[in-house]
Amino acid sequence: MRFAGKVVIVTGGASGIGAAIAGRFAQEGARLVIAGLHADAAEAAAAALPGAGAIGVGCDVGDEVQVEACVAATIRAFGRLDVIVNNAGLMTFKTLAEWTGEDWLQVLRVDLLGAAFFTKQAFLHMGEGGGAIVNIASVHAIATSANAAPYAAAKAGLLSLTRTTSIEGRDRKIRANAVLPGAIDTPMLWDNPNVKSGAETVDRRDVGTPAQIASAVAFLASEDAGFITGTTLAVDGGRLAKL
Repeated sequence: MRFAGKVVIVTGGASGIGAAIAGRFAQEGARLVIAGLHADAAEAAAAALPGAGAIGVGCDVGDEVQVEACVAATIRAFGRLDVIVNNAGLMTFKTLAEWTGEDWLQVLRVDLLGAAFFTKQAFLHMGEGGGAIVNIASVHAIATSANAAPYAAAKAGLLSLTRTTSIEGRDRKIRANAVLPGAIDTPMLWDNPNVKSGAETVDRRDVGTPAQIASAVAFLASEDAGFITGTTLAVDGGRLAKL
């Protein structure tokens, strides 16, 4: 029970990878806050978790006021904050010639600024004992494909944010690390138009599970990784090694 007595926020925690991460923390004794765009889905996901308790909070992570409110609700409910997993993500597909400024901002708000807003709140509200931040990036931060420029750029920026957080968080005892999922068995993978069209080939042997990402996240958030900060962990079945 590595997280007994700990309080964890998981953004985008109502489905897919986020739900698996939340479930893993709950199994290990954490109290959970599921932050999701739709409050009803977040509340339902929280109600389904086992363990010491969980709440669901509606939160558009790209809206700083809503992020502040989510963290305030966490403190009211549980009295502390120990771990934040910035998992919420948005991936859309257009060519570089088609993207508009608002298209770019829509993705960047969720995939990069959301993590930045929650990181600020971690610095403001994690106690003297510090805490851990785990950012869910993507292999697209390192090796990407056509038609996903804002997503790849946001995830690359998330790696830089992770490094800066580790530097500024050192004196606060706040660690920050990033996970790079590869092809994971979720709707985001199979609904990807590049995959559907065959422009991006996915070998079924290279497809991982949300539970495998959750295991890596739980490790990085735990005291087992107490001397690990500012690093990037690829959980991709070796996909990047072949790209």
